[in-house]
Amino acid sequence: MKKLLIIIAIILFGFTNVKAQETNFGLKAGVNFATINSDNFDSFDGRTCLHFGIVSEFMISDNFAFQPELLYSCQGSDYSETFSNGIETTFIKALATYEGSIKLDYLNIPLMAKYYVAEGFSIEAGPQVGFLLSAKDEYDFDGDTGEDDIKEYVKGIDFGVNFGIGYKLEGGLNFGARYNLGLTDINDEYEEGGTYKNGVFQISLGYFF
Repeated sequence: MKKLLIIIAIILFGFTNVKAQETNFGLKAGVNFATINSDNFDSFDGRTCLHFGIVSEFMISDNFAFQPELLYSCQGSDYSETFSNGIETTFIKALATYEGSIKLDYLNIPLMAKYYVAEGFSIEAGPQVGFLLSAKDEYDFDGDTGEDDIKEYVKGIDFGVNFGIGYKLEGGLNFGARYNLGLTDINDEYEEGGTYKNGVFQISLGYFF
């Protein structure tokens, strides 16, 4: 992880020394509509939470820009399962519900390439690396509630790729919509436990100073 952080720092430092036409620094925050995509578990639902952090924009030409970001991002997914609890009578089949929320907190570093297709309007794409800060399973098993720390079962680094659009006003206010497609199987518990990948749709409001 230390080597990866050094590489990222070198990339960011290199771009700060590029002879850019314009350099902007700012803040952004917004809403995450997150989920976990799995090939063997179909009970994950979307989790709505937030993201916020700092951004910089280096204008390389009139239309092309590089935008690295440092974002706190809460992710994960809600889930719900209903099954028989083993208590049955002639007329009644008793059911139990297991539901809760997988809460994953990341420090994400998106490295976005932006192309302005019209005045203020841009399309963007780029890779992202995320560092897991915490992982919790908040559950309710038929009225029995609790929370478990599951960080040891989730991989510490998550790689993904972003695609999105943005619009920037002359005063610095900007808006964005982006989808992060997770590429890493975050399951770090079982070798044959199926794949679990993050997926996050983001809507952001930002301001360049």
